[in-house]
Amino acid sequence: MTSNDTQHHDRRLNRSTLALILAGGRGSRLRQLTLWRAKPAVPFGGKFRIIDFPLSNCLNSGIRMIGVLTQYKAHSLIQHIQNGWSFLRGEFKEFVELLPAQQRIQDSWYSGTADAVYQNLDIIRTHKPEYVLVLAGDHVYKMDYGPMIAQHADSDADMTVGCIDVPLDDAKGFGVLSVDTGGRVTGFDEKPDEPQSIPGKPGRVLASMGIYVFNTAFLYEQLIKDADSTYSTHDFGKDIIPALIEKYRVHSYSFLNSPHGQAAYWRDVGTIDSFWQANLELIGVLPELNLYDDDWPIWTYQEQLPPAKFIFDDDDRRGMALDSMVSGGCLISGATVRHSLLFSDVRVNSHAILQDVVVLPSVKIGRHCRITRAVIDKGCDLPEGTVIGENPESDAERFYVSPGGVVLVTPEMLGQEIHHVR
Repeated sequence: MTSNDTQHHDRRLNRSTLALILAGGRGSRLRQLTLWRAKPAVPFGGKFRIIDFPLSNCLNSGIRMIGVLTQYKAHSLIQHIQNGWSFLRGEFKEFVELLPAQQRIQDSWYSGTADAVYQNLDIIRTHKPEYVLVLAGDHVYKMDYGPMIAQHADSDADMTVGCIDVPLDDAKGFGVLSVDTGGRVTGFDEKPDEPQSIPGKPGRVLASMGIYVFNTAFLYEQLIKDADSTYSTHDFGKDIIPALIEKYRVHSYSFLNSPHGQAAYWRDVGTIDSFWQANLELIGVLPELNLYDDDWPIWTYQEQLPPAKFIFDDDDRRGMALDSMVSGGCLISGATVRHSLLFSDVRVNSHAILQDVVVLPSVKIGRHCRITRAVIDKGCDLPEGTVIGENPESDAERFYVSPGGVVLVTPEMLGQEIHHVR
């Protein structure tokens, strides 16, 4: 093919692909951060939510038919998508469609990732896609799905699994693949206790990214077969993929940074430590995840807020942020913020000191507070003189302290019930 033929081929494949983003999980490893929201709705990167990354990847890849499958405490997620992702034009077969668990086929909620897709088969059929792209809604990364879909089509695969090279120590949280020299999957082990290294790469494994491409008719067939099985947990990783490997053409697609052949940026921000670290990585001079990339923008819903403001310039009271990211609507009033990331509408009052802190939206930090190595959840109001991150034993009595020593603070831990249930 010529370059123009290839581009036309890839564009046609993308336009005939329906993306389904699985966004129904709680993400319990994020502890109280997901007490009132699903993991894909958790804020990330100063102004985004995690769900914005797979949604933006779809849009930037030319995939305009998108379904978002929701279940656990989905209100803030649904509200965010309605506010920020309703600009596509349905008359051009462009949409972001919300697919909440609604017992369409049986009297149960989604019981697994495969079951979530199965319960929406009637809706999927109305869109008549040629391919179905299944995505996890709780990972942070930038990826053009077009080359993966093109490889799937050109190799005559029944299913293609997106995978990434990760350290052996991280593999217990993923599905681990074995592949032959042609990229065909020969083995799949979901969250193994003793994962096997890649041949020739000791200490590294090939992990599933939770990204799958299916031929649509093949997907229907396999989901119906799986739904009829009384032994299945109805999960893609645990049930569908292992059952397909021997009989069908299951291929792998390695997510690489093509110019250098190295693994590209991809983060499962599923723990407090990884969430805190991934946010603070963005502060670096040349972070792996470039949010200033005009060629691959991350779209989101953004409140209309005034610019961040830094006030007072006295010797004993100077409003400043050093080596930090500060979002719109923030007011740093005679306080010092170092190596921290502040989401929108945060107030930091005089003589407060923040170091290595991720502060989610609409937080108030009182005078003379000292906060170190912490994640402060949305809506918290820290009283004057609060000290966090200096005494692990004292912190553990009031808050959650992660294995890595990061302190999570939520309104409920402060006795501030912003979610009224009575």
